Amino acid sequence: MMDTTINRRQFILGMLTAPLSTIAVARDVAEGVAGEALQSAGADAVGSSMFAWAPGFLDIHHIATGRGNATFVIMPDGTSLLIDAGATADGLDTSAAPRPSAQRRPGEWIGRYVQRHLRATKRAGLDYVLVTHLHPDHTGDVDETSPRSAKGAYQLSGITDVAEIVPVATLIDRAYPGYDYPVAPNGRFASNYLAFVQSRIQTGQKVERFMVGRNDQFTSRNKTAENGSGHQAGFDIRNLAANGQVWTGKGEQTRMLFPALNTLTLKDYPNENVCSTAIRIGYGNFAYFTAGDLTSYTFDGDAPWRDVLTAAARASGPVDVSTADHHGMFDGISADSVRILRPKAWIIPSWHISHPDQLQLERMFSERLYPGKREVFATSIMHENFLANRRLISRLSSRDGHVIVRVAPGGKTFTILITDNADEEDRIKLKFGPYLSGSAS
Repeated sequence: MMDTTINRRQFILGMLTAPLSTIAVARDVAEGVAGEALQSAGADAVGSSMFAWAPGFLDIHHIATGRGNATFVIMPDGTSLLIDAGATADGLDTSAAPRPSAQRRPGEWIGRYVQRHLRATKRAGLDYVLVTHLHPDHTGDVDETSPRSAKGAYQLSGITDVAEIVPVATLIDRAYPGYDYPVAPNGRFASNYLAFVQSRIQTGQKVERFMVGRNDQFTSRNKTAENGSGHQAGFDIRNLAANGQVWTGKGEQTRMLFPALNTLTLKDYPNENVCSTAIRIGYGNFAYFTAGDLTSYTFDGDAPWRDVLTAAARASGPVDVSTADHHGMFDGISADSVRILRPKAWIIPSWHISHPDQLQLERMFSERLYPGKREVFATSIMHENFLANRRLISRLSSRDGHVIVRVAPGGKTFTILITDNADEEDRIKLKFGPYLSGSAS
C-alpha cells in the first residue's frame, strides 16, 4: 500500500539527485497525484468517506453485496454504465451473508449505491445497463414472494430492482431481440427478465443488442464536449466478445468461435457463461478488462472453441486492471489469458463458497506467467473458502468490501480503494497506489 501524499520539497530534492531515466516516471506519478489533490486536497484517506467522482476521473466500482456481480462505471464526462446487478437466492451455507444487511434486497442496495454516487454527475439516471448474460447472480432471482413492479408486469430483483429506483436510458444485453440462441432461456428468473425487456419496449424505452467489434455503443452523453462525436477524449469502450463472436482487432470485424449448432449434440451447445459479453475500457494509458462469466475450460481439449475468454483477452491485449471472470472458479481464467492480460490488479467478483478456486489464484499470483508485483482483491470471501485455500487466500490484498478503481484525469495513474460494505457511508478501509498506467509503468 502506498501513501499518495507527496511532500513538495522532498519531491524536488529527489528529482535533483535522481537518474534521468526515473524523472519521467516520477513526473507522471506526481501529475496523477496532483490531479487527485485538485479534487480533494489530499482526499480519499483511509478511515474517511471516499470523495465523490469529479469530471475527468474514471471510477469503476465493484459493488460487494455478497449476492452476485454488479460493476458501476462513471466515465470521465459523467456518463454512467452499470454492468449486471446480481441477486441470488442461495442460502447462507453456500453464499455470503447479504451486505450491508438482509433488510433490503441486493438489487435495492445496488440501486441505492448507484443513486448515491450519481449525484456527483448531476444526473438522475443511468445512461447504460449492460447485462452480460442471463443468470440470477447477474440479473436477479425471483420467487413467489418477490414484489411486483409498479412500472410493468414483472417482479423486482437485481436489474429490475435497480431500474425501479434509478431510471435506465438504454438496456443492452447479449441476445436482444431474439433470446433463442443457443436455446431459449428457462426458469422463473429468465422469464422475469424477458418480461422486463418487453415492458421497456411497450413503453418506448431503449433496448439494444450488444454489438461485438463496436467501440461506439457506449458513448459519451456529453456530445458537445467532443464536437458532437459522442467520444470523450482518450476514452473508449470496445466490445470484444459475445455469443461466440470475438473482435479481430481490425475495424469492427469479428470471427465466430462456436461451431454450427447442427454439428453439436444438445448437451454440447454453448451455455450462458460462454456466451457472456466482454469489454475493454480504455482511458489514456489506462486499460481495464471484464467479461462476465466467460470461461476457458475446454473439457480437457475436447472442445477448444469453448475457450472464449482467452480469445477475448487476446483481442484486448495487456491491461492495468482485470476481473477474474466467472468469479475465479475452476473454469475461469487460463494460463494464456493471464499471460496476455498481465494486469497490476486482479479483482475477483466473489460471493459463493467456491469463489475463488486455488488454481485460479495460483495463476493470478504466478510470476512465471508474467513478472512483477500485482495485487489481488476479492469482494466477498466466505470463511469456509478461506479455511480450504488459506495458503493463497491469505495473500489477497482485500477479502471483503467494495473495490473501486479510480483513474486520474487523462488516465496516467490510478488508485484502488476498498470501502466498507457494512453500511452506506463509503468509508475507506484500504488504499493502494497510485500506479502508473500502461506502458509508462
